[in-house]
Amino acid sequence: MAQQSEAIRTLQQQLVNQNTPRAEVAAPSKFDGNREAVVGFINTCHLYARARLGGVGNKEKISWVLSYVQGGVAETWKDNILDEIEKGTSEVETMEELFKKMREEFGEFDEESRKADELRLLVQGPRSCDEYM
Repeated sequence: MAQQSEAIRTLQQQLVNQNTPRAEVAAPSKFDGNREAVVGFINTCHLYARARLGGVGNKEKISWVLSYVQGGVAETWKDNILDEIEKGTSEVETMEELFKKMREEFGEFDEESRKADELRLLVQGPRSCDEYM
């Protein structure tokens, strides 16, 4: 009975959402496991979800995100996540938990060091950042 009530609420929210004008938001590009693209992919998914997926359930949001995970090493990772979900052994129950797993799997090994290196190599005109300090 609780599932039916939840399904009715979801359908009602979807009807309201269909009749409400929405801002145009770009859908994310496909994600193939590129470490440099994971943060941008997650940010784009967040933006799209906020603007267009209101009232959509967690399972549907997870499926939506995974539909953009295609190719490369990410394809195998997605297949493993889908197997876990199907078997009921997945720890992923929300889109945020999925993003956490993506960051763990595909995020940069040491983002802080990379950012510090970028700052050290920053140049303005003929002088480096260190020379200005």
